Amino acid sequence: MFIQTETTPNPATLKFLPGRSVLGEGVLDLRSAEDADLSPLAQRLFDVRGVSAVMLGSDFVTVTKADSEWPQIKPAILGAIMEHFMSGAPVLSEGVKPDVSDGDEFFDAKDGEIVATIKELLETRVRPAVANDGGDITFRGFENGVVFLNMKGSCSGCPSSTATLKNGIENLLKHFVPEVAEVRAV
Repeated sequence: MFIQTETTPNPATLKFLPGRSVLGEGVLDLRSAEDADLSPLAQRLFDVRGVSAVMLGSDFVTVTKADSEWPQIKPAILGAIMEHFMSGAPVLSEGVKPDVSDGDEFFDAKDGEIVATIKELLETRVRPAVANDGGDITFRGFENGVVFLNMKGSCSGCPSSTATLKNGIENLLKHFVPEVAEVRAV
């Protein structure tokens, strides 16, 4: 089994591509070892000293490190991923479903058409690009011209995430949706 790795804009996060489906659809963003019981794969990864977060995507795994250096922990992470897939164990614990939404969205019903346009732009233009970097950004709400987004994986805590939000996503949404005044992460 050959696992590719890619750097992400977040220096604390690496993207691992095992060459096979991980979740297929949705994401599972685990921010602590206490959440790892949702996934046998995540449990193995959190057992690696220095791993602080894991996000499982369609065909990738992003791992965020705490205070370790990549040359020291990357071999153990590669080993954990390979061992997991070679064992035939499931990626998710029984009954666990990946997130395909971020829970309750909030927006005024009169803004339904605006929200639909925002979501379409996020799905077709933003999320594919962000997934290439090992992250995910999803719609959370729209209120008084402000779009609220959830940032996951390599996007969460990334030094360039503010620039991505302000210079990229905000400009894109303002261009196509004049009602958008600002974009904020939640």
